[in-house]
Amino acid sequence: MPSASPAGSAWREDGIMAELEETLAEQLHEALRLPAGNGGGLAMQAVLGPQRPPDIAAAMRRMTMADALGAFAWLSNQQAADVLNDIDPELTRYLVANAPPARIADVLDLMPPDDAAEVIAEAGESRTAGILRELEAQAPGDAEAVRTLLAYPERTAGRLMTERFASVPPETTVVRVLAMLQAQAAELDAVSNIYATGPDGRLLGVASIRGVLAAASTATLAEIMTHEPVTASPTDPQEDVARAIARYDLSALPVVDGEGRLIGIVTVDDAMDVIVEELSEDFFRFAGSDADEMDRRSPAQVARLRLPWLMGTMAIELGAGAVISRFDDVLVNIILLASFMPVISAISGNVGLQAAAIVVRGLDTGHVSLRHWGKQVTKEMSTSFLLALACAAVLGTIGAIWSRHVPFGIVIGGALLCSMMTAGLMGSIIPMLSKRMGFDPATTAGPFETAFQDVIGFAVFLWLASLLQQWLV
Repeated sequence: MPSASPAGSAWREDGIMAELEETLAEQLHEALRLPAGNGGGLAMQAVLGPQRPPDIAAAMRRMTMADALGAFAWLSNQQAADVLNDIDPELTRYLVANAPPARIADVLDLMPPDDAAEVIAEAGESRTAGILRELEAQAPGDAEAVRTLLAYPERTAGRLMTERFASVPPETTVVRVLAMLQAQAAELDAVSNIYATGPDGRLLGVASIRGVLAAASTATLAEIMTHEPVTASPTDPQEDVARAIARYDLSALPVVDGEGRLIGIVTVDDAMDVIVEELSEDFFRFAGSDADEMDRRSPAQVARLRLPWLMGTMAIELGAGAVISRFDDVLVNIILLASFMPVISAISGNVGLQAAAIVVRGLDTGHVSLRHWGKQVTKEMSTSFLLALACAAVLGTIGAIWSRHVPFGIVIGGALLCSMMTAGLMGSIIPMLSKRMGFDPATTAGPFETAFQDVIGFAVFLWLASLLQQWLV
């Protein structure tokens, strides 16, 4: 019997998760090696049967694509539909490209139209038409819904929304609303809200299922609904939709067309997927690589995308090299100065990267506005100043004790103070300037902040050392 530990506590351990995923991947690999007529089919069913789809998806990510395709063939249609929601785009494309179109259509028929549209979009144009034909033969309504969603641009509310929502006239009584939900529950993707629409389909209000359950059975939807709900346009960026759901604590966001007609809803689980995707992209871009680009492109293509930013960083860092060479005589006479240069660069770099990360995250979530850029810069500079005072005092004291010269400690502390302030300023303004100029702030912030901080930090450091050189020797 399992111990009575908190539910799911073991699953929070990354090491345990990785070990279980690896074990499942090995079991699938071994089962695939057995001939189908010699126990292979039974072995696959025994391995896959008790597994949850997210665990199967995680194991398939650890397998070769050919083995993943083999395992995918043994999944039930419902398992396959759930797995396609969890695997990465590259593996999705491979599975859809190599599995029989009829099988893919069977699987897509079990998925909500928005998820099915996402899978088909990943498959590529060459496969889209064939899959849609198969899907139309099996479920014409689903095929039409998918085509409608695919007509909207990528990464917009139109691609995220589902058309399976509860909609009734505002004069509908609570008892009739509940009867309708009970009759249509299997056909709806979300029943957390009930939407009131007019004869022309215009959105008039929204009521939560909790509000409906708490109301008198004879009350009408118009009496309990919110009359001016938050809405989105189908062309709104998906990031804005996710922010709106988070800001207003919504379980779903209605999507209306230019005439105010309700055409779909974006649910909170889709919004969470968008937020996770954006955070992952920002993390990789901040390191100089975009996860989606690395997934979709060849190594040579990814290198070409990243190379311009690295070359720009190199050019700025050559400026730091020029500064150091300009004060070469100071370093020769006071060799101990060189010992503190990596420390100043590292500490300042961390301050700048932290400031840049905060601004980039704020730009993504809407907490940082380009219109009020001065407020954010002032806040980051004040924070950097307090950090710089503390770090400069500590490092300056260490420098004075190490060199046995108080002026040496002043140079070290003053240089670190100026370098950290510069790093904080660069980390604050570079992401906002990048955003204003149309570049991705997460891509440009890290490299350029570090490079500018090195140039200015080393310049101040060695300039102060040259001024006080006679007291340092």
